[in-house]
Amino acid sequence: MSRAVIQESFGGPEVLEVREVAEPHAGPGEVRVRVSAAGLNPVDWILAGSAEAAGRFGITLPAGFGNDFAGAVDEVGDGVDGFAVGDRVYGGARGRAVADYAVVRPGADNLLHTPDGVDDVAASTLQIAGRTADAVISVTGVHAGDTFLVGGAAGGVGVFVVQLAKLAGARVIGTASPASFDFLRDLGADPVTYGNGLTGRVTELAPEGVSAAADLFGTETALAAIDLGVEPARIATIAGSPPDGARATGGRDATPGALDRIASAIAAGELTVPIEATFPIERTRDAVELQRARHAHGKVVITLV
Repeated sequence: MSRAVIQESFGGPEVLEVREVAEPHAGPGEVRVRVSAAGLNPVDWILAGSAEAAGRFGITLPAGFGNDFAGAVDEVGDGVDGFAVGDRVYGGARGRAVADYAVVRPGADNLLHTPDGVDDVAASTLQIAGRTADAVISVTGVHAGDTFLVGGAAGGVGVFVVQLAKLAGARVIGTASPASFDFLRDLGADPVTYGNGLTGRVTELAPEGVSAAADLFGTETALAAIDLGVEPARIATIAGSPPDGARATGGRDATPGALDRIASAIAAGELTVPIEATFPIERTRDAVELQRARHAHGKVVITLV
């Protein structure tokens, strides 16, 4: 037997239960990963709470929970090339990541080798947030000399967007609450308070203007960017309907090799993965409550070993 988070109904964290389940095994074309860490994302609890949203991803009840994971391969099915028992790996397994074992099909599920210098907690945060951040940078075309306005900069995707933009040579202005200002400064961003009057506060920080923007929370920052004269084609949103001419994006728009590049940057010390907190699998509900409150600085991770 092994542990897995299971839900029998849709709802809040209270529907998530840690259960003993039959130990899964790898079939032909599959590998089994002994999961050591599972990073949380907003989409996880959105799917757990909505039958309609879950249905769009083919999830039906009873269901597992989570997507992003890291660990080590411990079974390899017939016909699998490129992975061997003992390989450290990370990737995504929709609706089955928060469990002792995740059975995945390389090619259909995203599975990558974890480079030396990247621990499993950090690797477990990359699948969704890393790919989404890469898409934001790609869609907005951020480059050296840009002044880039990022809404929700201290969140799980924001921490990657800020650092990738800095690596590209841009100046970053990030919206946040005052409690997050020091955190953003440590990442290399100039913080600004979100809410009414955002356009004026950004103008004070950047009188020379803003050239690109990303809204990682809703539409407030995207609309402020329009008011600041940013070309709509250089404005991206990931969670709200974009203004006319701006672009909604997500991990689907990540560029080829995005995760390999991000993981290599972490291994080289060029990019950090801020972890707000880790929780054992028995405290999955607490982890979801913290992540759902939207005040975490960086990522929330469930650990399983």
